[in-house]
Amino acid sequence: QVQLAESGGGLVQAGGSLRLSCAASGRTFSSYAMGWFRQGPGKEREFVAAISRSGGVTYYGESVKGRFTISRDNAKNTVYLQMNNLKPEETAVYSCAADLTALVNRAPQVPHEYDYWGQGTQVTVSS
Repeated sequence: QVQLAESGGGLVQAGGSLRLSCAASGRTFSSYAMGWFRQGPGKEREFVAAISRSGGVTYYGESVKGRFTISRDNAKNTVYLQMNNLKPEETAVYSCAADLTALVNRAPQVPHEYDYWGQGTQVTVSS
């Protein structure tokens, strides 16, 4: 079992920044890949970013490339999502997820490949 807890969401103006954190517990953190997804009101879940076990490989959704950065600190069992230049249409619940079966240098970009999910944290971007 893996437990995931997101934090860092909140209200920010367009163009602002937020850093989300996802703390993991229950298994060896460095043994699984991590991802961030978001779901806005009336929208489907969308891939945001993913990172491999060691942090050496990262992937980003097209709409966030160049503005968001995913990172992880395996000593702290935490993955981060730095979000810059936020847009109102990025208002959503942001959730982290863990994939326990990912290959060493791989991190999935689709929800069904992840095994555990956090409850999510709300990010609201005002115009």
